Formats: sequence, C-alpha cells, structure tokens
Amino acid sequence: MDQGRQIPGPGLRLLAVLLLTAPVACEPPPPSAASTASKSLPSWEVSFSPRGGCTEAVVAALGKARSSVVVQAYSFTSAPIAKALVDAHRRGVKVEVILDKSQRTEKYSSADFVAHAGIPTLIDAKHAIAHNKVMIIDGRVVITGSFNFTKQAEEHNAENLLIIRDQVIAEKYAANWSAHAEHSEPYTGKEVQPPQHSGRHKAASPARG
Repeated sequence: MDQGRQIPGPGLRLLAVLLLTAPVACEPPPPSAASTASKSLPSWEVSFSPRGGCTEAVVAALGKARSSVVVQAYSFTSAPIAKALVDAHRRGVKVEVILDKSQRTEKYSSADFVAHAGIPTLIDAKHAIAHNKVMIIDGRVVITGSFNFTKQAEEHNAENLLIIRDQVIAEKYAANWSAHAEHSEPYTGKEVQPPQHSGRHKAASPARG
C-alpha cells in the first residue's frame, strides 16, 4: 500500500459529487428582435390638437402597417390620412373602412378617394351617428380619441389622440369593428351629374376615380 496516497473520506467524496452535478451558470440568450422592437416603442403615446401632431402620428402609424388596417370614422376629410390609407392598400395591406352615414353627402369627404382606390368602404347608418374614431393596425395597435380624421380637427379644434400598443385591447376594438361591419352597407362613391344640354335630363353615371 502506498503510504503517500490518501483515500478521500465520505465528506470529500460527497462534495465532489455535488460540484460535478451542480448546474452550470450560463449567460442569458440575447433578446430576440421582436422583444427588442417592442421595448423600443412605448406602450402608448398621446397627441393633442390644434397643431399638436395628431395627423402626423396617424400617418406615421399607418406607414408601419404590415398586414391590416381597419377604420371607424365619423368625419373623414384629411387628405394626408386618406393618402396614407391608400398607400398602405397599394403595398398589400388589407384596409377596410366604416364611416358615418353623413359621409354619403359630405361635400369634401375622403370617402370617395379611398373607395375609388379599391378600399372596401362601408356606411354605418344604424345609429343616430356612428361617432367612433378608431383605427386598428396589424391587430396590435389601436388609434382612438376625440380626434376626427379632418383638417379642421388638426388645425382648429381642441382634440386628443391616443395610440395604444396592446394586442388584448386591439382584439376588443376589432370585435366591436366587426359587429358594426355586420350591419353596415357598402359605399361605392358619389355619383356625378354630367352637364345638362338643351334642358334634357341625363341619368347620373358613376364617378371615376
């Protein structure tokens, strides 16, 4: 027997086993691109009018849309917002719009612009007024508040606009949008009366976009 070699006792053998079987501490994995993106944007933001950036906030949010945008609007005359919706539609985003019945006769409504661009546009005539001002973007972002999508609201009215990034809240708004869509009627744009000649009346023809 080698007198210089010592056999470890039970305590040392137990310590060795514990050290070998202990979990190894690892560095956490780097955050995913999705989580990094979600942290880069606040969960909400707010704007006020007049001239407080409400229109710009709506246009910027629409510019980031990737899959879907649904809209409920009472008054809708904002050219920048209408253009942002059409731009989204042209890059493949599914865009659908519900408007109050007043937009059938509103002289300067953007309803005709979006309808003639091929965006499905509905009129909600079931209520005294369809007073919602809502957009739901990609099923995750809600735009709401008192702000009508109009030049008047941007430049002269005291309004507020709230953007919420929350999928659960967005689902609630989307369900309400669908409920209103069920009883709304398609809008194809105003008809234009052609010039009258020799006192003879001609039937109206569909407006060309």
